[in-house]
Amino acid sequence: MKKDDFKTAVVFRKYKEGDIIALFPYAYSYLPGVNTDCLSYMHIGQHSDASYPMVIKCTKPAKKEEYKPLFDELESIGYDLNVIKRRNTILL
Repeated sequence: MKKDDFKTAVVFRKYKEGDIIALFPYAYSYLPGVNTDCLSYMHIGQHSDASYPMVIKCTKPAKKEEYKPLFDELESIGYDLNVIKRRNTILL
């Protein structure tokens, strides 16, 4: 599959049960307090909408060895990933 022409920011988080989720915090417009949705991806279910603040609250940061399989899966379908720790909020 052709790789993206640009880097996609991604935040990897781990649920208590062990599932890893990839959050794409800049996939949709973000205005604080108005639109808190972002795009997410998991092995099961694949792409979906997610509430960034809720996922952050319910998870902890995933370690590289924990998110590596999901990272590899995403790159295999064409993403060129830039792993970040958190989303920066831009006030408009």
